[in-house]
Order: sequence, then structure tokens, then C-alpha cells
Amino acid sequence: MLAVRLPEDIELRIEALAQQTGRTKSFYVREALQEHLDDLEDYYLAEARRKQPQPGISLDDVERELGLAD
Repeated sequence: MLAVRLPEDIELRIEALAQQTGRTKSFYVREALQEHLDDLEDYYLAEARRKQPQPGISLDDVERELGLAD
């Protein structure tokens, strides 16, 4: 169970959509989360990694490791 406080304008939009379609507000909130959660995870995990940089690997080293060096 999760309780979320939404801005009034978003709450009104979800309520109107639910009434017009006969679905619940929870249905639309779940749909929105499922649709965008992957993007949010990618973004925030990338941001966290960016703030804690790891040592880089040169292209030459990668090519050599993969057997692609000339």
C-alpha cells in the first residue's frame, strides 16, 4: 500500500479520466508508473554513478581485451 499526495490539478485530471472511462484512479496511477518507471530508474541510477565516477578504460585497452586490436 502506498499513499501519494498529488497536486490538485493532477488529481482533478485523474478523477475526470476515471469518471469518463469507468476505470479507477488507481488504475491510471499504476499505468503511469509502469510506463515511466524504467526511464526514472535509468536516469537516477546514471546520475548516482556520474557523481561517483570510476576510473576510465581506454579504447585501446577495450579493443585489446576484446581481441579487436589491429
